[in-house]
Amino acid sequence: MRPHVVDPRNGSTVNEFILVGFEQSSPSTRALLFALFLFFYSLAMTMNGLIIFITWTDPRLNSPMYFFLGNLSFLDVCFITTTIPQMLIHLVVRNHTISFVSCMVQMYLVFGVGVAECILLAFMAYDRYAAICHPLSYAQIMSRQVCMRLVGTAWLFGMINGIFLEYMSFRNPFCKDNHIENFFCEAPIVITLSCGDPYFTMKAYFADAIIVLLSPMVLIVVSYARILASILGRASSSGRGKTFSTCASHLTVVIFFYTSAMFSYMNPRSTHGPDKDKPFSLLYTIITPMCNPIIYSFRNKEMKGAMARALRRKGLAQAEAV
Repeated sequence: MRPHVVDPRNGSTVNEFILVGFEQSSPSTRALLFALFLFFYSLAMTMNGLIIFITWTDPRLNSPMYFFLGNLSFLDVCFITTTIPQMLIHLVVRNHTISFVSCMVQMYLVFGVGVAECILLAFMAYDRYAAICHPLSYAQIMSRQVCMRLVGTAWLFGMINGIFLEYMSFRNPFCKDNHIENFFCEAPIVITLSCGDPYFTMKAYFADAIIVLLSPMVLIVVSYARILASILGRASSSGRGKTFSTCASHLTVVIFFYTSAMFSYMNPRSTHGPDKDKPFSLLYTIITPMCNPIIYSFRNKEMKGAMARALRRKGLAQAEAV
């Protein structure tokens, strides 16, 4: 580890952090984890990349739902790439350091993309509510312009909110231990390493989480509750079963993502620890982005049809090339 020097930007005596991550694991365990997480990362990138390609190129998927799905997959690609590649590198090398600036950039991207995804999931739930409960006026409610504004709002709020949380995280100098007990620069852990009192910062995090986590989750739950209430009286038993299955699948993803993020950013630090933080961090940084395509897209008949058409086009192109 390089000696500490005073950073003139904020008076810190810490110019790098050490991501402990899975450092204490045996070489065989790290090798197994590397293979497992590489598989998860590759699978998530492939599935989300396929959804992005299909929803943006197939004219038959020109509807608000698939527009949102494509943007959700793009957010998942950004989110998972922010943390997992670095973790894979640290599983095979001895040097687990990350520079002060790199830690700031990584934390900002996690904040910005993560908050944007929270808001987009709420907009997607509202889109389903409008489609099922107000089918006659759905085209006017969710016009192309409205959809673009909603996606832009999610991105803009995520980036602005990321600036605020970034400032709160690094406003105090760092002069304590520089070991981060996780595989990426997770803000609540980094805050405890600063010289100042983290109490005010954690209160700000809690208040912010109410806005960016609880508020969208309430909108999602209300939207799906209205959907279920709407279809109970007018759909056939098979239609009700299909809608129940779809709502349950979507809510499962939402619960995984939101509860794991809430544990990390809304719990008192006294209840945290390395063994508790890592599973929840893995849940919302890699498991959820991998499950989103399966839950939201691959169970959809139209999406399956679009994939089949894409494969046929690829096969024809290869045959013509030969």
